[in-house]
Amino acid sequence: MKTLNLTSQRQAVYDIVRSSHDHPTAAEVMNRLVEQGHNLAYGTVYNSLRYLSDKQMIRELKLGEAASRYDARLDDHQHILCEVCGAVDEVMTQVPQEWTDQVSRETGYKITHAHVVFGGVCPNCRSKGAKQP
Repeated sequence: MKTLNLTSQRQAVYDIVRSSHDHPTAAEVMNRLVEQGHNLAYGTVYNSLRYLSDKQMIRELKLGEAASRYDARLDDHQHILCEVCGAVDEVMTQVPQEWTDQVSRETGYKITHAHVVFGGVCPNCRSKGAKQP
């Protein structure tokens, strides 16, 4: 059993990520903490996100953007990124076994997990006539 040291600051950061459905960046977590009346230093927020990621309470998502995003949903799922507005949504479709088998054959790796990030233009941006970059 892993031991946790959930300080009040870490708990506040965890609560923000857990209640967010938009996969916030560290800056967005910080802004939401301020909106709730918390007064945490940026370093505390970043360190808390790292701690929570290391303890596998949240997932750090590196989706090809400059800033990582954070997800409290730990079940196996994929993500899709809008290339216009940067919105991130969850995709519940599983990675096909034949993909992981092929990657394993090509690389010699024993695949332990896969995370696919799809890119495209979200319905909101499409309705505004945005074109794919």
